[in-house]
Amino acid sequence: MLKDLFKVKPIQATTQQHLLIADIVDDIILTKDGGAGLVLEATALNFSLLSEREQEAITYAYAAFLNSLSFPIQIMIRSQQKDVSNYLSFLRENEEKIQNPLLKELMQSYENFVAQIVKKRNVLEKQFFIIIPFLPFELGLSAANLLNSIVRKRKSIPYTKEYVVKKSKTALYPRRDHLIRQSGRLSIKLKQLNTEQLAQLFFAIYKEGERFEIKSTDYDLPTTENNSSAQQ
Repeated sequence: MLKDLFKVKPIQATTQQHLLIADIVDDIILTKDGGAGLVLEATALNFSLLSEREQEAITYAYAAFLNSLSFPIQIMIRSQQKDVSNYLSFLRENEEKIQNPLLKELMQSYENFVAQIVKKRNVLEKQFFIIIPFLPFELGLSAANLLNSIVRKRKSIPYTKEYVVKKSKTALYPRRDHLIRQSGRLSIKLKQLNTEQLAQLFFAIYKEGERFEIKSTDYDLPTTENNSSAQQ
């Protein structure tokens, strides 16, 4: 009995089986449920360094930004430990070139200061993103059709990839432009991530610690089958 238990193979699953992403086409993320979306990277704003009047203006501008939305968005903040090893190497290389003993001592002191700051305070590097989703319902799929697909465990939706991309762009681009205009009032710049940058971002999230070495022609992810018979 115990021998039979040890013969049972462990449950194994790849990361891609847990991902909702089906493909990345023309800077648009396609999801397995027929939805889509695009990602905007936002610059940072040091709110604490602003004057009281500027902080008040930014607060009102942010409230106006939220009130102007007629569609859902997702805000993601990605934090990771700051890697200053390259910067420290740069300082050491320049230290070797310094002839003045006093300047050389100051450079060594600065190197130690940076190293101790990173070691004690765990300095984090933050990235800010806004995701604009395109829901499967916006394709014209009814709740009944989506539920029927889930019940039957279908791996595809009744539309081609090209149709989903075209339809999603029509909805996503005006929303993107609206966010870019509104964020300007907050002194924040938004930039849409392209296909390569999206692939790098998701690789860094799900394969943390590994190097991204995918060629520019290999960004397509495994996709589900599409049935073009229902395309309108």
